[in-house]
Amino acid sequence: MKTTIATSRAARGVSARRAVTTAAAVVASVAIAGLAHAQAAGAASGPSIELKLGEAASGRASSILEMVALITLIGLAPSVLVLFTSFTRILVSLSILRQALGLPQVPPNQVLIGLSLFLSVFVMRPVWQQIDEQAVTPYVHEQIDAREGLKRAVVPLRGFMLAQTRDSDLALFVELSRQPMPTHRDEVAFEALAPAFLLSELKTSFLIGFLLYVPFLVLDLVVGSVLLAMGMMVLPPVVISLPFKLLLFVMVDGWSLVVGSLVRGFHT
Repeated sequence: MKTTIATSRAARGVSARRAVTTAAAVVASVAIAGLAHAQAAGAASGPSIELKLGEAASGRASSILEMVALITLIGLAPSVLVLFTSFTRILVSLSILRQALGLPQVPPNQVLIGLSLFLSVFVMRPVWQQIDEQAVTPYVHEQIDAREGLKRAVVPLRGFMLAQTRDSDLALFVELSRQPMPTHRDEVAFEALAPAFLLSELKTSFLIGFLLYVPFLVLDLVVGSVLLAMGMMVLPPVVISLPFKLLLFVMVDGWSLVVGSLVRGFHT
């Protein structure tokens, strides 16, 4: 009895699957036939669409590519500002000065970054003027194309970077790039010049920071010796020396001296 019921259920399942398969095949056949009929009717009486690209379309395409390149350059502007200008040296030197004064949060980071930005614009102004005269203005007046404008813009920037880069750093990155050693500094490739310039800027800023640190370190030693002689060993010398540091820095007009020395260092 059970065997008969199971056999009948299996037969009904097979029949149902066959019916579903047959219906799907019929529906697919009808759909294919309708699509073929619609295509034939459209080919006979329907409108046709043709896409043609002429000179105007190619001009618009080139304009779009130029816009994309411009947007890309704008996105890379912060990196250019940090890597290829005087921004790194100024910001690192001012940060070390803040640590030497014993004020790790004063002035705030926003103030130091803003001051470094404006000083960098001031230092790089001759370079920007040369780029504007040699590359930007001719490109705006359609006297040169974008590729030629980029080549002309790199020349003043390379001159500034080479003037601030040590020969040892240039030789290091030329050796790391496995390129033949050039006979003159102007022949160094830009991909070797960029990291060499940044490394030289870091070395210079650390040297400036050391020179800024020494007077305040001497003041800390003097205050610590006086407190030790007076038996005040529990009192931290930094707490007592901080007002004297600020007084000394203000009396010698420290900000003007530091900023003036940083700016003059790029013109020597």
